Amino acid sequence: MRANKMCAILGNVYECPELLPLTEKRPLATLPFDCKYRLIDFDLSNAINANIKSVYMIFNQGTTKSVFDHIGGGREWHLDSVDSRHFIHFYQDFLKKKTEGRPYFESIIDYLNKSKSEYTVFMGNRMLCNIDLEAVLKSHQQSDSTITVVYKKMPKEQIYRQDEILEVDEQGIVQGHHNFLEDKSEDVLFNLGMKIFICSTEWLINALQEGQNLGSPVALLDFLNLAMGKVKTSAYEYTGFLRNIFDIKSYYDANMAMLDPQKFSVLLYAKQKIYTKLKNEVATYYSPISEVKNSQFATGCLVDGKASDSLFSRSVVIEKEAVVEGSIIMANCRIGEQAVIKYAILDKNVVVEPGIKIIGSANRPIVIKKNMHVLNDVYGGE
Repeated sequence: MRANKMCAILGNVYECPELLPLTEKRPLATLPFDCKYRLIDFDLSNAINANIKSVYMIFNQGTTKSVFDHIGGGREWHLDSVDSRHFIHFYQDFLKKKTEGRPYFESIIDYLNKSKSEYTVFMGNRMLCNIDLEAVLKSHQQSDSTITVVYKKMPKEQIYRQDEILEVDEQGIVQGHHNFLEDKSEDVLFNLGMKIFICSTEWLINALQEGQNLGSPVALLDFLNLAMGKVKTSAYEYTGFLRNIFDIKSYYDANMAMLDPQKFSVLLYAKQKIYTKLKNEVATYYSPISEVKNSQFATGCLVDGKASDSLFSRSVVIEKEAVVEGSIIMANCRIGEQAVIKYAILDKNVVVEPGIKIIGSANRPIVIKKNMHVLNDVYGGE
């Protein structure tokens, strides 16, 4: 596929309060995942693997420090070459322009025009997947629909209350959609809209121009959801690995799924590579007294204690006789001697004093905020 066949818009506007305190100082998009990745790596990689060279990202103002730190010049995603580029804009700027009665989609329309792409893909920020966007595009081209939306059949416990459920007929055409909160059915599986859309760039430009004249929603996800009810929309069923990240439990479960070799391989070692920011660091050191079972470690860790069924980001220290079980330990944490950590998420730079116990449960893992110094035992869970 030629390089500018598609351009991409990544919408990172909607944040889930259920993910606090993990998203207190970072957007959902830059939440760490599986030791060395961030959630946004998957959307960026999905785009780059489809030979997309132009990416437009929308974030909330005041939450982008970690975005700039992680993406930088875009080198790891091949977005720093002469013919590649990425843009970051703030959602609040669009809101301000709408309030002032100005054309609030102006910068998006300008981006779309300059991209010279025939098609545009939009991706939200909560669906963790490794999807072949070229296959979705091919399906769209073979239909006579204005929009193609991606969905996956999912159980209700993996659906957020504000997610869209699609009503798809036997021909794969969307006949309607509704908010999950409004669904009263007893179905086992639901057609979860994955917040991934493909449409012609020309149609989108015209729709945005008309929409801003009529006062359409500023958020592109809301705009496209409304458009599904007005134009012919095809549905593309995704059958690969998917995790919907919307609260602490779903985030915890998504990470823990990576300890299953099959799920790990399907998501991260399929035919499409997932790219992330690279750091050249020393390998993790496992001392002769350490015990490690079914766990993953990033680089630069020092392990003297015991670890099982857990994931560790870069430069974590586990001192002797400390025990970590069923937990997610983010970068630069230090776990003191004889400390016990079970079913917990330790954000970056947490220090746990010797002998301290942090005990949660698989259903309600305990979250320790970034930069905390834990001096007392913490218990919770069900």
